[in-house]
Amino acid sequence: MVKSEKITVTEAELGQAPPVLNADELLLQSLGYKQDLNRSISAFSNFAIAFSCCSVLSGLPPLWGDAMASAGSLGTIWGWVITSCFTMLVALSLAEICSAYPTTGGLYFWVSKLATADWVPLACWMTGWCNWIGLCFGISSVDLGLAQFIAGIVSVWNPESEPLSVYAQYGIFVGILIIHGFINSVAVSWNGAMNQGAFFANMIGILLIVIVGLVLTKPLNTAEFTFTQFSNNSGFSNNGFAFLLVILQSQYTLSGYDSAAHMAEETKNSQSGSPFGILSSVAANAISGLVFLIGISFMVTDYDRQILSEGAIQPQMIQVFVDGVGNTWTLVFLIFVMISIFFCGSALTLGSSRMVYAFARDGAMPFSKFLHTLNPKTKSPVNAVWVNVLVAGVVGILYMINSTAYSAIVSVNTIGSQMSYLVPILLRITASRTKFQPGPFNLGKYSVVIGWISSFWLMFTCVLFVLPTEAPITPDTMNYAIVPFAFIMIISMTYFYFWGRKWFTGPVRVIDGKEVILEDDLSIHSMHSKSEL
Repeated sequence: MVKSEKITVTEAELGQAPPVLNADELLLQSLGYKQDLNRSISAFSNFAIAFSCCSVLSGLPPLWGDAMASAGSLGTIWGWVITSCFTMLVALSLAEICSAYPTTGGLYFWVSKLATADWVPLACWMTGWCNWIGLCFGISSVDLGLAQFIAGIVSVWNPESEPLSVYAQYGIFVGILIIHGFINSVAVSWNGAMNQGAFFANMIGILLIVIVGLVLTKPLNTAEFTFTQFSNNSGFSNNGFAFLLVILQSQYTLSGYDSAAHMAEETKNSQSGSPFGILSSVAANAISGLVFLIGISFMVTDYDRQILSEGAIQPQMIQVFVDGVGNTWTLVFLIFVMISIFFCGSALTLGSSRMVYAFARDGAMPFSKFLHTLNPKTKSPVNAVWVNVLVAGVVGILYMINSTAYSAIVSVNTIGSQMSYLVPILLRITASRTKFQPGPFNLGKYSVVIGWISSFWLMFTCVLFVLPTEAPITPDTMNYAIVPFAFIMIISMTYFYFWGRKWFTGPVRVIDGKEVILEDDLSIHSMHSKSEL
């Protein structure tokens, strides 16, 4: 950590800043930070970035075939509806907290304001690492999904050729990661504009696929198939568990929207802009995803051959496109899908770099001084960007080792995200139930009820996503998600126990080179000092 002079001030004193500061900068300073990042993106750009992180065309196509095989059309559609409803409740809870504390640290900074003094260091540490794991594995899963679709295009373009090997797909994946690294090394305003374009491309793509697909596919399947066909091909005898497996596809898609919070220090009118980004991104994807899934289900003309057959083009949605609209329109569809997946990976890289920058600002990551550095020209955390690219590339190696590795990477991404959402929401309705001071967006008397429902859903999904997804359970079909997740968390918690707890007290506020200790942080620092005696 960078050594700095410590001073003790009250939040009121921080608020008495020079009049040249605008409302966003005053609020940020009242929370203990100076405006270092370039605050240049609008609420719509914030929404577009969050939307790209959980966009329908990036999350649903890679896993749709597995979901259809596990529980049929009924499972994919109604599983999406159920997951969307619960995810919206989680988003409401997170948006309320974000409105009160709009900082780049996001979830783990919120925890420092919501936890009791003696639990702040540990709670912040765990939340920050879970959040980073979710975002980093998200980059890997999305960019691997794009590599799979590029391999699928090769099969469509040249049906006689051998499918690209996992090694070739990994090479494509690394190339995509590098491009994302360069994109996120430029000014954030460029990223905002690109993600606005990605939002419109996503909406156009969904409408094009649904409308053209329904017009050209002959014959369309029936409404009975679309809304009621259940087919358990998961290998498990329990139909209820087979239905639950499709939640992985839905929840994987509807995660990562906390990137809106990580962009708070770069968003104008952040107390409203960032909550708007969280809520609108979930709502827009929930609605468009339902339309998309219904349309694709009607396009399935031969369930056994297109979904269950080992000879089907992978991912299976490509086979449905080819059979329904032909090669030319399939390539058009896949261009929109790949654009969406590409910008989803880019947006996740952007959000993850901001999270790492903020976490390193507080000394909670290895090489924190290196990671907490802004490029003087772009005012962007370029070092944090490339570290995320490097780690995502290492995670992707798992894809070449085991056939179920992709599902495991998806599961780790989802578990990390869900765990990081759970901690601040649970603290909001327990430890801070009476002391929480809401911002402009708040849930009023419904806050606690929605918070409890959200917490139970998050705990349920965390357990669900470490369970096997295929039967019979063998070394090749086992869900290994718990292994990388536990490995990283054990290392981080071991580091905290032996070293981190001796100096880490939660978010460090630094203004003009001075480490600021806010009045409500005094008890934390006092307890920390006593523990060292």
